[in-house]
Amino acid sequence: MTRSDLVAQLAERFTQITQRDTEFAVKTILDAMSDALAKGHRIEIRGFGSFSINRRPPRVGRNPRSGEQVTIPEKLVPHFKPGKALREAVDLQTVHDEAAAAPAQD
Repeated sequence: MTRSDLVAQLAERFTQITQRDTEFAVKTILDAMSDALAKGHRIEIRGFGSFSINRRPPRVGRNPRSGEQVTIPEKLVPHFKPGKALREAVDLQTVHDEAAAAPAQD
């Protein structure tokens, strides 16, 4: 699902809000989440999951073309951990999809 898909689905579901206002709301929420992560804060959405920052330590890698050693600096990367409700919903959907795709036995 893309951002525009999300906006379209929300606008369709909440008809009292215009497409433009829906787009603004989604952009505002995502910007707030990005700002919080950039400041090092943790975001927790009950039933969905949590976003946090993981530190990747510096390491030595290799340039694939020349084979030369390259120092890769430390990085801070976003990390998502799904909540229990989301994990169960995805697992349940996967089980249903597999059952529907399985051929019927005689």
